[in-house]
Amino acid sequence: MRRRDFIAGIVGSAAIWPTAARAQQRGVPVIGYLSAGAPNLNAESIRGFRQGLGEAGYVEGRNVLVEYRWAEGRYERLPQLATELVSRPVTVIFATGSALPALAAKAASATIPIVFSLGVDPIGSGLVASLNRPGGNLTGVTSLNTELGPKRLELLHELVPTANDIALLVNPTNANAESQAREQQAAARALGLQLRVVRASTEGDIEPILAGLAQSRASILVIGADPLLTSWGKQLAALTVRHALPAIQGTREFAEGGGLVSYGAAPVESSRTAGVYVARILKGEKPVDLPVQRSTKVELIVNLKTAKALGLTVPLPLLGRVDEVIE
Repeated sequence: MRRRDFIAGIVGSAAIWPTAARAQQRGVPVIGYLSAGAPNLNAESIRGFRQGLGEAGYVEGRNVLVEYRWAEGRYERLPQLATELVSRPVTVIFATGSALPALAAKAASATIPIVFSLGVDPIGSGLVASLNRPGGNLTGVTSLNTELGPKRLELLHELVPTANDIALLVNPTNANAESQAREQQAAARALGLQLRVVRASTEGDIEPILAGLAQSRASILVIGADPLLTSWGKQLAALTVRHALPAIQGTREFAEGGGLVSYGAAPVESSRTAGVYVARILKGEKPVDLPVQRSTKVELIVNLKTAKALGLTVPLPLLGRVDEVIE
């Protein structure tokens, strides 16, 4: 265990537990917030979640408390973090970032209501029995994520039409890594392109992988959908610029950090919907009576400064479809 984690655990046990206990004694509900990602990369998600709560009259710190637990891309921590929340007097758990936080929460409690927000099939992931009748103690929101992988490849190829050698970066510890690779291979073949898959499961893997891609003259890079890779978004963005590698990822933080393009679900919308569900449960509704909702809103962001640095001109048809331009 790292010293920082040890200290954080002590502080959490000493300070957060009494706060949650006193809150419930006063009748203030406590929400457990369990994420596979990191707080600095989830500002939009948190904003949307609070907005959803606010629509039902709940304001964090006033009439509801939220206990946050962040795995920061280290999936092995999720079962422990979920158990911590269950051991607190939380009223409901919000699980976000992938299916893994929801699965960890489900394994930790069969009675505490769980609301998830994720970008994979909740039925195939084993979270719910069906979308209309979830069953058990879980419900939530699904958004477009992994299925956008082929579209990300198409968008990047549209921006760099001369590209013929594509690299796909995945995290091999993610259960969806191989399915993402198969889908991207099919999309590349449809465009007459060659795709190779590179894998990174630790932060130390990133620099040598991207350096190797640059040396081998890979044309473009598609970064797979994964909370760990998302947590490295700004680092990945900086490295792709350093190695003159046009790249695309699913989160806006990548483009804001200097990456060329981001295309993915709008985190505010899906988290807002999840926040509404959490509020409804706080008011007495049951997860089994709340059908899983599907958020289809996506956003396309292009960093023009990076495009210019890479010597690229954004085609006007593509520019007309962009939701936001970073200059």
